[in-house]
Amino acid sequence: MAFAETLRLVISPPHPAGRRFIVIGVAVLLLGLLWHWLAWLGLIFIAFCFYFFRDPERFPPGRANAMVAPADGRVVSVAPSVPPPELGLGPMPRWRVGIFLSVLDVHVNRMPIDGTVTRIAYRHGRFVNASLDKASDQNERNALAIRLADGRDLAVVQIAGLIARRIVCDAREGDVVRTGARFGIIRFGSRTDIYLPEGIRPLVAEGQTMIGGETVIAELAP
Repeated sequence: MAFAETLRLVISPPHPAGRRFIVIGVAVLLLGLLWHWLAWLGLIFIAFCFYFFRDPERFPPGRANAMVAPADGRVVSVAPSVPPPELGLGPMPRWRVGIFLSVLDVHVNRMPIDGTVTRIAYRHGRFVNASLDKASDQNERNALAIRLADGRDLAVVQIAGLIARRIVCDAREGDVVRTGARFGIIRFGSRTDIYLPEGIRPLVAEGQTMIGGETVIAELAP
């Protein structure tokens, strides 16, 4: 069973953001008809693109009060922090969970819970190592504020990393979203932070491995 799950993950169809890279790989492969070494380069590049942009199906827990991880990866930070000021969520610190995505992780971002996207704000920045806490403040990022049915707010932030140079966000302000729904991707190594609603504590710890759209990060109070 474990082997079947691993195989399903590796051979998942690619995210649409990877299609043009796959086309480039195919073009290089065709040039290999003239220069054979290019054929090998094209095959390696195509295989890497299919692996990096893989987009497996995920199955949220199905509980209305469960908040799930917005990304695959390793938890590198669990600490109180003020949400990005551009979202207008106020100056009070709240629990932030930082997830580092290595180049080997699935990079598709997913919504942590049902709600409505109230604000999306992009900010230019640096490209320091995304596993470091200063990346949350200094790096290029795209932040989303999501309002829950009870009026509380949370934030999800896509953060570019040392290698990543492109943040893709398919969500729009006003979108009504569902737990586990895809909303974007960050190319080639990155970080995703989630700022929990005020008064909610995380159920995860540093060093844990997250499965985006499935791992429960926190539970809303009844």
